[in-house]
Amino acid sequence: MHPFLQDFRYALRMLRKNLALTIVIVLSLAIGIGANSAVFSVVDALLLRPLPYPQPERLAAIWLHSPGIGIYRDWPSPGQYIDIQNENHSFKEMSISRLTSFTLTGLDQPERIDGMNTSSGLLHMLGARPLLGRVLLPEEDKPGKPRVAVLSYGLWKRLFNSDAKIVGRSITLDGHQVTVAGVLRPEFRLNSEVMPAEGPMDKVDIFLPLPLGADAVQRRGDENYNLIVKLKPGVTVQQAQADIDIIASRIREKDKRDHTFGMTVIGLLDQVVGDVRRAMLVLLGSVALVLLSACANVANLLLTRAAGREKEVAIRTALGAGWQRLARQLLTESVLLAVLGGAAGLAIAQASLYLMRAINPGNIPRLEEISINGSVLLFTFGVATAAGLLFGLAPALRAIKLDLNTSLKSGGRSGQTEGGLLVSRHRLRGLLVVSELAFSLMLLIGAGLLIRSFVRLQNVSPGFVADHVLSMHVAAGGAKYPDPKSVLQFYREIGDRISHLPGVTAQGQISVLPLTGAIGWGGINVEGYTPQPGQELQVDQRVASTDYFRAMKIPLLKGRYFDDHDASDGPPVAIIDEQFAQRFWPRDNPIGKHVWFDPKKPIAIAGVVGMVKQYGLDSGSKMVAYFPHQQAPDGWMYLVARTSANPAVLANAIVREIHAVDAGVPVFDIRTMQERLYDSLARQRFASMMLGAFAAFALLLAAVGVYGVISYLVTQSTHDIGLRLALGAQPGQILGLVVRQGMVLAVVGIGAGLIGSAVLTRVMAGLLFGVSATDALTFGSVAAILAAVAFAASVIPARRATRVDPMIALREE
Repeated sequence: MHPFLQDFRYALRMLRKNLALTIVIVLSLAIGIGANSAVFSVVDALLLRPLPYPQPERLAAIWLHSPGIGIYRDWPSPGQYIDIQNENHSFKEMSISRLTSFTLTGLDQPERIDGMNTSSGLLHMLGARPLLGRVLLPEEDKPGKPRVAVLSYGLWKRLFNSDAKIVGRSITLDGHQVTVAGVLRPEFRLNSEVMPAEGPMDKVDIFLPLPLGADAVQRRGDENYNLIVKLKPGVTVQQAQADIDIIASRIREKDKRDHTFGMTVIGLLDQVVGDVRRAMLVLLGSVALVLLSACANVANLLLTRAAGREKEVAIRTALGAGWQRLARQLLTESVLLAVLGGAAGLAIAQASLYLMRAINPGNIPRLEEISINGSVLLFTFGVATAAGLLFGLAPALRAIKLDLNTSLKSGGRSGQTEGGLLVSRHRLRGLLVVSELAFSLMLLIGAGLLIRSFVRLQNVSPGFVADHVLSMHVAAGGAKYPDPKSVLQFYREIGDRISHLPGVTAQGQISVLPLTGAIGWGGINVEGYTPQPGQELQVDQRVASTDYFRAMKIPLLKGRYFDDHDASDGPPVAIIDEQFAQRFWPRDNPIGKHVWFDPKKPIAIAGVVGMVKQYGLDSGSKMVAYFPHQQAPDGWMYLVARTSANPAVLANAIVREIHAVDAGVPVFDIRTMQERLYDSLARQRFASMMLGAFAAFALLLAAVGVYGVISYLVTQSTHDIGLRLALGAQPGQILGLVVRQGMVLAVVGIGAGLIGSAVLTRVMAGLLFGVSATDALTFGSVAAILAAVAFAASVIPARRATRVDPMIALREE
């Protein structure tokens, strides 16, 4: 160990001796390694770490799809669940659940609780164990049993102060008495990433039985349930898919479904990760390019330092040091730099994760599980060591090939120029700079595509005016509102109260508010349209109050909005959106035409409104049919209020008016529409910011690399430049000569970067909106910017070269 300790101590002395250079190198590596560690910690939590359930690789979900009618993922029904249960050969266990929200009363104030009705098999499959009491029992899957509930640890702690006597106590959910059967252990978590809901939902806090009677097999159209299955040992997802395809074809024929109807089996981890996988892999590739660029830059810096240590190396060689000994010493210094960079990088990675949680782009699943753990530490150590060896090879190879006689000459220069400044001994430096430029261009083009995509996305109209609109979710349900009349009376009263608040210019309610994640679609029939055999017609269905469209400023294109004449005892009416009208009446007036659910109860079309981006600015919209709240009462509604001032200021006043009518009604998810619109772009904004930051850092490294190489070449070629000036060369010629060397590097680097970008940006295609992965404007603009930066980085040392005094330069040689 003694030689290694000797090398280590010597390396420390050399790093302290060149402290400024050491700091620059460590910071460069810290950013590169830190970014890689941060992104790897996300990839580790999302893609590499199994879900926290027993045998997670055997867990899967089943979904419906009918792409022919624009449905790519839909929830199954109890009837379909029973069909699968009876006919499959792939699943050891199955569960059916329905996510919902409950209103808990009897505490200081009403609370909205996200929960589910579920068969007992779910908690067993997911390994849920009770801290107190018990979990759901198999016999509770049948009707006629007492109503019970199992609480999550978080809910028990938050609302019941960790009461150890909670088991056996009655609580009131939606006006019904329910007995607490147990409390789950704190490590068990179930959220909407594992069990996607029809509306916005964070985590499941309460579990109730889902008793299915003999009539469940007939409930085929009630497609609102999650199916989680456990595969039999040795059965793959692909084999289960082949099995479920046969069952789906039988259901398609039996229920006369759309000819594209089918079912999908997806591994539970794949369901959790969703479409984030591609974004994470793009991000991981991007930070790898940043690290490679940093390594190339550091290698250039070390080559510059090695040039100043030629005599030292030559003397040590003359005294008997072998090339292995010299290479080991130089690699020790490089690895030590990398380890210091890795240590600083861990701090940067930790700060990055903290910033990521604070920003919370909203599309990163398992965010709470992302941390700097043992795997990340091992990854960081591996990356740091590999980086140290990578950028340490260049000076080590240079030392091995050193010309001993030339280096021992006093003030010796060699290999000056042959028709230019860049000759064989400097090709390695040139190659490193070319690599930096290529990596930078690839990152810049990726960032440019994302930024252009983001800008285009921001310019997409949501179909409503988001300024000065406050929104909130109101839950008037349960035993207190058992009939449509009571629901309508409640919303009529709060509407009157809110309308008279100072600053409120319009207010309304809608069953499914845009940009909330809530959905609601179903089948409908249209006058004059007869579906082909095996086809269905599905549209988004909304219940809206009279003034909702005015409050949101959704434009009326034809006909009229809802009004007070559209009462429960009046003729049924509907409003459709522009897409609906264009589909069925492109050259005709749809006003007065009819749609229906029941052929005996036709619904007249009263108006046509503009299209609204329901699910995001980057997603397509389904056709929409709106029905008046008075004719289709719904207790759970989103309330919107347009204000003349800052809408957030009126939030408390509006909630007070609602609670003045009924203090037991929960009001939650209170946000302005501007906030919802801003957050709907969180994924794109986050990706653009991250890739843009990486690209900016890589561009800086490339500029420093070009500047460093050209400066070094100018310094090494002082005699040659002085000779040219003495022989009559003009400063402009010298300037052009030096700049030309920098631009040669730039052109080669840009060419390599364009080729690499054309290949790699195709992976990003799914992340872009309105921009091609090979967008010529982005490619050309970024290449021009990088060329300009390289030119500027070359001009500075080139101008210094023109000021060389020929007499001093010639005297030096």
